[in-house]
Amino acid sequence: MTDTSGPKAGAEAARAMILPLALAQFIASYAATNMNVAITPIASDLGTTVAGVQTAITLFTLTMAALMIPGSKLTDIWGRKRCFVIGLGVYAVGGLLAALSQGLPQLIIGYSLLEGVGSALMIPPIYILVTVTFPDVKSRARYFGVVSGAGGLGAAAGPLIGGLVTSAISWRASFGLQVLVVAWIIWLARKITDPAQEGPKPRFDLTGAVLSAAGLFFVVLGLLQSRTYGFGKSRQDFTIGGTVVIPKGSISPVWLFVAIGALFLLWFFLHVRSSEKKGKDVLLPLRLFGNKVANLGLGTQTIQWLILQGSFFAVSVYLQEVNHYSPIQTGLMLTPATIGILAASAAAGRFARRHPQRWLIIAGFLVTAAGMILLLVLVRAHAGIWRWIPGLLLFGAGVGTMLTSSVNVVQSSFPDQDQGEISGLSRSVSNLGSSLGTALVGSVLVAVKLPEGRPFAVALIIMLVVALIGLVLAVLIPRKPIDATATPSPGAASAASHPAP
Repeated sequence: MTDTSGPKAGAEAARAMILPLALAQFIASYAATNMNVAITPIASDLGTTVAGVQTAITLFTLTMAALMIPGSKLTDIWGRKRCFVIGLGVYAVGGLLAALSQGLPQLIIGYSLLEGVGSALMIPPIYILVTVTFPDVKSRARYFGVVSGAGGLGAAAGPLIGGLVTSAISWRASFGLQVLVVAWIIWLARKITDPAQEGPKPRFDLTGAVLSAAGLFFVVLGLLQSRTYGFGKSRQDFTIGGTVVIPKGSISPVWLFVAIGALFLLWFFLHVRSSEKKGKDVLLPLRLFGNKVANLGLGTQTIQWLILQGSFFAVSVYLQEVNHYSPIQTGLMLTPATIGILAASAAAGRFARRHPQRWLIIAGFLVTAAGMILLLVLVRAHAGIWRWIPGLLLFGAGVGTMLTSSVNVVQSSFPDQDQGEISGLSRSVSNLGSSLGTALVGSVLVAVKLPEGRPFAVALIIMLVVALIGLVLAVLIPRKPIDATATPSPGAASAASHPAP
């Protein structure tokens, strides 16, 4: 818990802990988006192809998504703070290797693998530490708002900062900047206080980790392949080793990868059920899926990241292909959305004191949908900046409001002993949502054969429909959840949740 010897001491302790956590979330989000504006310079410098660099970016996403749940479980074994610092260290080594890369293999090892592993280790402790340190939902909302705002800023500003650094210095400087920031975070992290964990440390479920990682790897890989092959009929031959496995016009190979992933995940759940019956430690207890509040919260969280990344992708490609903006100009045009996310995230604590978390999620979806509608109504090819600002500002404000609340609902639905597992699951569904958003929009932009600008309108309309589905899920969240802290033990049915304010 935070220091309660006085308001000033408590506030100082909170700031000392939140600053490194927020910076780490910023770096992880920045790493996921800044590479997109440096693909061509990297390919030229390393003597590889654009497709090769895109593969490195894809592998980073896959590594992080596949290892998020195992990485989260390690917080219960190594300790939250230690896992956080180890993740930062692995990430820094990866960033240094990437900055010094002399070829694509070294870039993949540094960026795709080590930064991906580092992210999977350091991201779950961020949310676990906030949850276990601040006992009430209102305090959590405030600090989740800071962390979510940092993540939103990193994702939105990634292309802009990456474009500026690449243009002014080089793409290597972008990785060097990450290493310096991570070193600073490690130094700041020495002041983080990790509340003691009760009971014996669990055994690491290696079989479960392999099965869950394989399942998530193939599901996300399949979604990412939709940009090339589409979701329906395959747009081109799918080959392995020069042999055509799926010919053009047949069912998309996306579903082959997703089916393989689904089989691994089914195997994972069967393994967990069998292990639980034998009284063994498991990677992810099945009882976590019996919590209605958390399940609906995870659903809204998935959809929020889907529409955030999908809409940002649609707008970014539109600005560059239709308006012929540079990456830097595109990043600047997205500034209103970034401001909206930051403003709403900064106000999360005040919102939580006045309104239930469920109401904030509903309001967030409504405001986000209103922003999308304004973009569809006001924006035309080569439209001035003033036509973009209202829609992007509302979109960002809506996303910032509901992201914080959804995380709060999910994390607060379980007692402290379950925070490791639920944090990993929460971050995994966020990754799935992000991957599905960009995959869905990318597939639509390629598949829709309409005049200039119209495919982007279709993509945004699809994102609007998905947002309305999220609104329905938010309405279904119970008004008065039960207190999770009343759960007597880890083995008891912990489907209860912390009361919403």
